Amino acid sequence: MKTTKISLFLLLAAVLLALTTAKPTRVVFFGDSITQAGVKPGGYIDLLQKMLPADAFELMGAGVSGNKIYDLYLRMDDDVLAKKPDVVVIWVGVNDVWHKNTSGTGTDPDKFVKFYEAVVKKLQAANARVVLVTPATIGEKTDFSNQQDGDLNLYSQLIRDLAAKYNLPVVDLRKEFLAHNLKANSSNKDRGILTSDRVHLNEAGNQFVADQMAKLLRTL
Repeated sequence: MKTTKISLFLLLAAVLLALTTAKPTRVVFFGDSITQAGVKPGGYIDLLQKMLPADAFELMGAGVSGNKIYDLYLRMDDDVLAKKPDVVVIWVGVNDVWHKNTSGTGTDPDKFVKFYEAVVKKLQAANARVVLVTPATIGEKTDFSNQQDGDLNLYSQLIRDLAAKYNLPVVDLRKEFLAHNLKANSSNKDRGILTSDRVHLNEAGNQFVADQMAKLLRTL
């Protein structure tokens, strides 16, 4: 009888322990082709998952090539909220700027803010913590002679302003990329430092972004 009681006690303790064991924080990275590539071997999300404790973080990608902020808004239910994320990292803005020149289909600043704000509010309504990320670069020259530098700086500031308005953490890749390139790009090249084609990440760029993301995620 005594042995049976001990066994039942141990079984109950095991069940309670299983119920109280914390689940890993589910983080969904929401963005464009940079994030789409980020889940591949050697991509920033793949690297980041290896850097963080597997029992503490579960990382998922929700990137689609060519996406702008309004694309994110339109597919948010199926591609992000359906995953029931604890944290959503929004990294968008390059195509909103870049496509103005390449195809005339960019996003005006006022519409960018409205759609971005709508994305943030909907994620927060679903009880997801939101992290904002500024667009890194369209060209790595450090003398501000890249064609889209002005717009990238503007849209990055709009994102910083939204972060301040909603008291959200921000990974300021625009700032961090420039600071890195000022040290590493003495030849003022437009690519090859952190990107392969002025926009998409090379091996060093993926590691750099993973490092920046890790700094913030470890504080959550």
